[in-house]
Amino acid sequence: MDIVDRAWKFQKRLEERTKRLGRGKYGRVLRMARKPTSEEYSRTIQITGVGLLLLGGLGFLIFFIMIEVPKLLSGLFS
Repeated sequence: MDIVDRAWKFQKRLEERTKRLGRGKYGRVLRMARKPTSEEYSRTIQITGVGLLLLGGLGFLIFFIMIEVPKLLSGLFS
């Protein structure tokens, strides 16, 4: 089998897979999907940004506690 025959076979398999794409498990989700409006997009970015800030602040607070509390405790007990 030469390379041209293998390429045609690959092309046929690829086309068969794409035909079934909208009928499988996720077909309904793909059919209902749409591009978000600019308001939805900006709201999603704002919520994501607030979430990132909260997680970063919580991480910094934990880091600060882990650094400062041992110093404070060693000062009290030594």
